[in-house]
Amino acid sequence: MRRRDFIALLGGATALPLAVRAQQPKTPVIGFLGLGSSGQFPPAFREGLAGAGYVLGQNVAIEFRWANFQNSALPRLAAELVERGVSAIVTTGSPYAAVAAKAATSTIPIIFQVTENPVKYGLVDSFNHPGGNVTGVNFLSSEIASKRLNLLLEVVPNATTVGYLSGPSDSPVFEDFSNDMLAAGRALGREVIVLEVRRFDFKSAFAKLVEQKAAALIVGAFTFFYEPRNRDQILDLAARQNVPAVFPSRLFALRGGLMSYAANDADSWRQVGTYTAKVLKGSKPADLPVLQPTKFELVINLKTANALGLTVPPTLLAIADEVIE
Repeated sequence: MRRRDFIALLGGATALPLAVRAQQPKTPVIGFLGLGSSGQFPPAFREGLAGAGYVLGQNVAIEFRWANFQNSALPRLAAELVERGVSAIVTTGSPYAAVAAKAATSTIPIIFQVTENPVKYGLVDSFNHPGGNVTGVNFLSSEIASKRLNLLLEVVPNATTVGYLSGPSDSPVFEDFSNDMLAAGRALGREVIVLEVRRFDFKSAFAKLVEQKAAALIVGAFTFFYEPRNRDQILDLAARQNVPAVFPSRLFALRGGLMSYAANDADSWRQVGTYTAKVLKGSKPADLPVLQPTKFELVINLKTANALGLTVPPTLLAIADEVIE
């Protein structure tokens, strides 16, 4: 399902009338809608709320809805939160959850954390003037594809063929992410091989990497890649194949991945928490510009580099935010 088809499908859903919404509770309740599983709740979100005076269990509560990576479940779960009469909806697992929430309500404030351009998916009118009831934080993952490739090639400059580990082609973000990566490869004179992970079959994707003789790997920023079991499987397969890889989160590098380059996830979730607190206090999402990271972190695992027989250039070590030895 392509992006435009996905938006059209959810856009056809009718937002529930105000009459079916429950009486607004005295203690505000935040609806948390996630594509992933319950283990993916970000602690930094609580910190953002606390910084604005909201403490979970004291003066604010959270109602969770998790889709367990089933995109089709999101519209139903979003509708449940609307019926519950939550004060705001926070979404993660972009862009599926945010689009589903917007289709379910035009009145309840929605605060997203997305890795894709929210304008492309009809979530906001523009970054500076979101309009409507939706705003949030944009991670810009697709826009830094070329930067990740550049950094990887500084460590493995002779890699002429590079694998790109991707979610399945029926994902609404597959086309955009793949096109960004292929364009980055062309700009640097490298062949990029897209390795689809279908039905959580990571082994087949890595088998294709070996078959195509890719000398390095870029791991895409797909939600289900971050789930601990899947993350560990990716790291294990990369280690078994002795393939240098760059990852979309420092969590991978901390657990043995060669390197990562990404916005600070904790900072972004604190910002989501802060924005959620603002709307609970009466701010309108239409007046809150979509935030973007101002700092990206490069993490290098020297222990893994040594195990792969790689020499990390001193110039790269000098600009790294964290070096794991």
